[in-house]
Amino acid sequence: MKIPKTKELNAIKEILVKFPEGITLEEIKENLDFEIELRTLQRRLKILKEKGEVYVTGGSKATKYHPVYEKNVVRESEPPKYIVEKKEEIPISKEGKKIKDALEKPLISRPKVGYNRQFLESYRPNVDQYLSEKEIKTLTELGKTGNQNQPAGTHAKEVLSRLLIDLSWNSSRLEGNTYSLLDTQRLVNFGESADGKSIEESQMILNHKEAIEFLVLLGDDLEFNSYIILNLHALLADNLLQDQNSIGRLRSIPVGIHKSAYTPLAIPQLIADQFELILQKVKEIQNPFEQAFFIMVHFPYLQPFDDVNKRTSRLAANIPFFKHNLSPLSFVDVPNEVYVQAILGVYELNRIELLKDVFIWAYERSAIRYAAIRQTVGEPDAFRTRYRNEIRELVTEIISNNLSPKEGSERIKRKANQILKTDQHKFIEYVESELLGVHEGSFARFRVSPAEFHIWKENWSR
Repeated sequence: MKIPKTKELNAIKEILVKFPEGITLEEIKENLDFEIELRTLQRRLKILKEKGEVYVTGGSKATKYHPVYEKNVVRESEPPKYIVEKKEEIPISKEGKKIKDALEKPLISRPKVGYNRQFLESYRPNVDQYLSEKEIKTLTELGKTGNQNQPAGTHAKEVLSRLLIDLSWNSSRLEGNTYSLLDTQRLVNFGESADGKSIEESQMILNHKEAIEFLVLLGDDLEFNSYIILNLHALLADNLLQDQNSIGRLRSIPVGIHKSAYTPLAIPQLIADQFELILQKVKEIQNPFEQAFFIMVHFPYLQPFDDVNKRTSRLAANIPFFKHNLSPLSFVDVPNEVYVQAILGVYELNRIELLKDVFIWAYERSAIRYAAIRQTVGEPDAFRTRYRNEIRELVTEIISNNLSPKEGSERIKRKANQILKTDQHKFIEYVESELLGVHEGSFARFRVSPAEFHIWKENWSR
């Protein structure tokens, strides 16, 4: 007996709801209580995707289908299953811990809240401060680069080749993107998409590259204004939103936040008013670190765009750093889960302490990577010390054997499988970072000859 198409679609949706983390094509087929050919099932899933009721992650054999819970719901990113987050890495303040505890209560027991206009309107630039004077002093010392008297964007241009990879990868990773650091390098530098990744993941990273270059090349014209922010959003959202006409435009539809008790503003005129007020206040703020953090708080909270708000806030937070030639913020090592909790703390509680913990820690990690002048010597990295021999031997092996990026990535993954499962993801990141950073002045650490290094570097950069 032939089952009507509508019933097939409804049955497929019922299966998907049971697997919010995603389910493969074959698994959907196995869970249905009727027979259906794979090609027919693919066509049904395509219909659901076009209707906005299904979204896809992964690619090729790794493709998974996920339910869209309701129309116009913004999903706060959650860490992929295989990433083991080490929450203790970010020092959490006492107030930050209270926020985490409050958000760990079941959603049903958390009070429903809407947008609180007073949260923004009561903030007085240069009178009120989210960051203390002590915190600003610490961040300023961390961020110095020696280019303070140079034209805006000088330092960002000096580190641009590495910044494009780091910031594109880390910001995308915070949205659940599964590209590796090396995969990101190949995509950013050579336009080569990684095998088994979805078009959406590749597009997200390429959009970051375009958006970062846009900000850096603005030079002295870089500031907080609607032209720059709207175009920044358009670059980040290009080809990723259902309605392509919504890129670079303020939101005119209501949205919800998945797994949150917070409901953003729904009236277009109020959204526009608050958006302009954010820009007005941030321009009045004199300190670049307070500017950056203010944007990280208020852009996601307002949700001025249909989607891609957090990405816009993360890149916009770099505007004062590029403008004042401070070390950029690339969100190195920031755990997905803690970042999402920090954002939810702003949404539901109007509390900034956990997000501030994340911001300060993230800037320190980024500044260590980029600052040309360091005022103090940091503590040795415990993880790097633990795997010092394994990292060095693996990098040596890849260089001396003249492995290509693809071959090197496969060798790294095989080696990672031999260490503690909880350390594998971080180990891969550390080795990839070493390979991206090795240069003529540092390759001797890996006991390879100049000839071996130059042959490998030429092959690696093709």
